[in-house]
Amino acid sequence: MTLYRHGFFLGDHKSVEFWQVLPAALALVFVIEGILPFLSPARWRAMMMTVARLDDSSLRRFGLVSMVFGVLLLYLVN
Repeated sequence: MTLYRHGFFLGDHKSVEFWQVLPAALALVFVIEGILPFLSPARWRAMMMTVARLDDSSLRRFGLVSMVFGVLLLYLVN
C-alpha cells in the first residue's frame, strides 16, 4: 500500500481520505458488535459474565489474538 499525503491508495489507486474511511469502519464495528445482543440477549449476557471472570492475562491474550487477526485480515483484503 503506497502512502499518499493525507490519504492512501487502494487497489484501484483512488485516493481515499482517512477521515472518510474511519467513520465507516467504526460504524461497521458497532453493527457487528450489536448482532449478538440483538439476536440473543441472554446468551450475550452469559458470555459477558464469563468474560468478566477471566484473569488479566487471558484477556490480554484474547486482545492480542484479535488485533493480529484484524491486521492479517486487513493485509489480505488490501
